[in-house]
Amino acid sequence: MMKRFYILSMLMLPLIVWAQQRPMQSLYMFDPLLINPAYAGNHVQLSATSIYRNQWVNFPGAPKTFTATMHSGFRGSRAGVGLIAGRDVIGIHGENSLYLAYSYKLPLSKVNNTTLSFGVQGGFNDFKSDFTKLTIRDPNDPFEQVVNRTFTWNFGGGLYLRSDKYYLGLSVPYGLNNRVMDFQGLDSESERRRYYYINGGFVKELSSNVKLLPSALIRLQEQAPFSFDLNLTSVFYNVVGLGVSYRNGGDWNVANGDAFIFLFELQINENFHVGYAYDMTLSDLASYSNGSHEIMLNYRVKINKLHKGLACPSYW
Repeated sequence: MMKRFYILSMLMLPLIVWAQQRPMQSLYMFDPLLINPAYAGNHVQLSATSIYRNQWVNFPGAPKTFTATMHSGFRGSRAGVGLIAGRDVIGIHGENSLYLAYSYKLPLSKVNNTTLSFGVQGGFNDFKSDFTKLTIRDPNDPFEQVVNRTFTWNFGGGLYLRSDKYYLGLSVPYGLNNRVMDFQGLDSESERRRYYYINGGFVKELSSNVKLLPSALIRLQEQAPFSFDLNLTSVFYNVVGLGVSYRNGGDWNVANGDAFIFLFELQINENFHVGYAYDMTLSDLASYSNGSHEIMLNYRVKINKLHKGLACPSYW
C-alpha cells in the first residue's frame, strides 16, 4: 500500500508543482555534453556515448533514462559539433528529446594547453502522458481516456574552461521555462524551470601509474531545492577507474544525503570505454527499492580527414 502511495505521489507531481527535475544521472562526468554544450568537440576525435539508468529498482513506475550523444572536433578548426538524444520514462509519463550543439574554442595559454569554449544548443522535447494506463476507480473520472502530448522547443548555452590539469564549466542547457502539460480540463500551472550547472575538477598524480580526479557538480533550479555531487575517482595505469560520489538531499546540510554512489570505468582499448555506477539510496526510499543502476558505453575513433595530427585529451 505504501509503494502505491509513493508512486501515486510521483505521478501527480507534474500537476501540483512549479518545477520538475531533469533526469538525474551519476555518470555525467564521462559524458559532460549532457550538461554543457560547450563541451562539444573537446574529445577532438569522434566520440559517441550512451548511458542507461534504471532508478530505484523494484519500485513501481520508477524512472528509466536513456541518453545518447555524439560530438567531434575538426582539424584546422576551433569549432565542435554535437548531438544529444534522450528518452526518459516515469510512471505514465514519457519524454523524447533531441538537441544539436555547437562550440567554439579559444586558446588562452600554451601552458597546460588551456582553452575556453563557448557553446550553444537547441532542440525539442516531446512529453507524453498516457492516463489510460492508470487503474481508474471512478468511472466518471475526466482523465480516464486522456493521452496528452506536449511538444516544446528549447535552447541553452555554456562556458567550458579546460587544461591538462583541470576543468571548470558553467551552463544553462535549457533556457526556457516550458509547460509540462497543457490540455483542456486540466487546471495546471506546472512548468519545467531552467537549470544552472556549475562543475569542475582537477587531476593529481600520485605516481606514474596512479592519479586522483576529484570533481564536483552543483545543480541550481529556479523554485526548487538545489543539489550537489562530490566525486573522487582513482585512475590506475590510465586504464581502470574506481570512484565514489556523494549526492546531497536538497540543502547545504551534507548529513541530509540522497545517495552514495560507487563508480567504475574501464578503457578496453583505444576505442572503447565502459562504465558502471550503483546508487545506494540514503533517503526513506531505501526501504522500497534496491538502489539505482547505470551503465555507460563510449566509442572514440580518429578519422584521418578530420582529426589527423590532433592530440586527444587524457581525461576530459
